[in-house]
Amino acid sequence: MSANTHPAERVVIVGQGYVGLPLAVRAAEQGYDVVGFDVDKTKIDLLNAGHSYIEDIPDSRLGAIISSGNYRASTDQDDLAGFDIAVISVPTPLTEGLPDLSYIEISAAALGAHLRPGACVILESTTYPGTTEELVAPILEQASGLTAGDDFQLGYSPERIDPGNLTYTLETTPKVVSGIDAASLARVQGFYDKIVVRTVPVRSPKEAELTKLLENTFRHVNIALVNELAMFARDLGIDIWEAIDAAESKPFGFMAFRPGPGVGGHCLPIDPSYLSWRVKRSLGQTFRFVELANEINEHMPDYVVRRLVVALNTRELPVKGRRVLVLGLAYKKNTGDDRESPSTRVIELLHQLDADVVVADPHVDPTRSHAARQAEIVELSAEEVDRADAVVILVDHDDFDLELVRNHPLVLDTRRCIEGPGVEVL
Repeated sequence: MSANTHPAERVVIVGQGYVGLPLAVRAAEQGYDVVGFDVDKTKIDLLNAGHSYIEDIPDSRLGAIISSGNYRASTDQDDLAGFDIAVISVPTPLTEGLPDLSYIEISAAALGAHLRPGACVILESTTYPGTTEELVAPILEQASGLTAGDDFQLGYSPERIDPGNLTYTLETTPKVVSGIDAASLARVQGFYDKIVVRTVPVRSPKEAELTKLLENTFRHVNIALVNELAMFARDLGIDIWEAIDAAESKPFGFMAFRPGPGVGGHCLPIDPSYLSWRVKRSLGQTFRFVELANEINEHMPDYVVRRLVVALNTRELPVKGRRVLVLGLAYKKNTGDDRESPSTRVIELLHQLDADVVVADPHVDPTRSHAARQAEIVELSAEEVDRADAVVILVDHDDFDLELVRNHPLVLDTRRCIEGPGVEVL
């Protein structure tokens, strides 16, 4: 839809990370007057200078909306004033195993102070069912003196951002939308209809909140299944990878998931735990599938390190003092996103065993990565491969020239991306 087919409503996007920045850019491109709000001044300064720290948003795209006057970034809460639509896209981490909604609470209070009759607030942050109506609505009402539904619209639309995915982007991925009443749903759907190819309305925010958790719990549980199968299959002398490939030939009733060193990003390590917590708190019951999946996937980095130790031992090499070249800091292929990456735990465990760990990842910014501060950062080269006693492939970025690694005498390949005389797979 052309940017000239609707008035330039003012849109505030709270949170300018992997979710908020793509949304802000897309809204500005569609002609909205957008303020990207974040408390991180370093991020805001970069954005206003036309520099994107999100790989999916090139500097050229950011520069175009800044030049058009449709976008500016800010840390000043006064710039929240006058919004017609506000979207909350802030982190929702687990703190000591419990959902931490403090960023949502702070954002809702800040928006409530500037909330006007007729405006609309949309929550995008991943959370447990009930958050929009039971937490966000009361905060907005208290801060504004207005009533949700009567005076302003409120809804929930779960983010479906997949960093590095060039096929299913924000624009091309259907968007689930909801509202606390019919007017709210219409307002929320009307906004996203201008942002994405298709919207999928559901009857209330609770269904939309559960949709997001269902999607990621499904993945989490199935990844845990193949990870546990991978460990058992190896002990039984069976090639799990070949079995998965063969099962994938069935045109119905099967979806292929493959083993790996663990799960990462915001979604898989965290989202299912939100659902488990809600079930426990509200119903007093244990969500056993989620808790079992958590246990398996959380310990995959330990299994990776055990496999490396065994491989070294068979070559009569102690892990202590061995130079281990780790390929990949990100949690997934072809992205710089290292949130909750299993690579972090693998590196920590290797340090505990007194290995000399060096890491290569062309996508992750070492100045913003916790894992990068734990090990020497190098480029993948023939010289680095020759210096290493072992190579561990945790992420198979396309940028990696894996031909350099293929003939190394000890490679632990957690992604089954190469073959060679010294290559072992999970």
